[in-house]
Amino acid sequence: MLKLSNFSSFFVANWKLNGNLQFIDQFITNISLPNSNSKCVVICPTAIHLDYLSKNKNGFYLGAQNVSEHEEGAYTGEISVRSLIETNVNFCIVGHSERRQIFREKDQDINLKSERLIVNNVIPIICIGETLEQKEKGITNTVLEKQLMNSIPSSSTFENTIIAYEPVWAIGTGLTPTIKEIDETHRFIRDHNDKFNKYKILYGGSVKASNAREITDLANVDGALIGGASLKSEEFTKIIQY
Repeated sequence: MLKLSNFSSFFVANWKLNGNLQFIDQFITNISLPNSNSKCVVICPTAIHLDYLSKNKNGFYLGAQNVSEHEEGAYTGEISVRSLIETNVNFCIVGHSERRQIFREKDQDINLKSERLIVNNVIPIICIGETLEQKEKGITNTVLEKQLMNSIPSSSTFENTIIAYEPVWAIGTGLTPTIKEIDETHRFIRDHNDKFNKYKILYGGSVKASNAREITDLANVDGALIGGASLKSEEFTKIIQY
């Protein structure tokens, strides 16, 4: 397992259900990675493209977008952690809001998946975040605290787990919280429980070249989980090169 404390910041590209072999070839050709070894760049393609990207990666780490909580068995369509390891996956996104909302994943599901990853030396990137309705009710911190307590397994430490805060209402909408709101929320995540004080905490939600630096310069933000902007090699390069 990679030692997370060796890196100062993390930039995770979540390609979601996008990309094909031609896209991957063009992306790899056009992207310019940072010279600094302290920046960790992770690309998370679709599961079908993990093996191809693994054989063609140079200077970045490979991540998956999901994993099964089951080791093996009669679970049609699931992806085991063993399969991820065979394709040299170092990271795996768990509990993304699209998984929580569309596929009805619960905190307990995310806990089990994260545990499965940790015991197999794959780093989970555990996503938490509030909906617009929850934000407007003023219960963001309550929602986040519940997700943190229930989604993160007891085996999790700052060396084997990353937390990603992604306000659901900001994903793919072009909307982002204010810098002050991001700072306060990340500070809450880090400080409300001593367990999370040393964790790497990423921000996700309409991150792009025009706002990435201001967001990731915040003291309590250790990088970004990037969606749509990560599909554009020039845009993604600007984000990781600042």
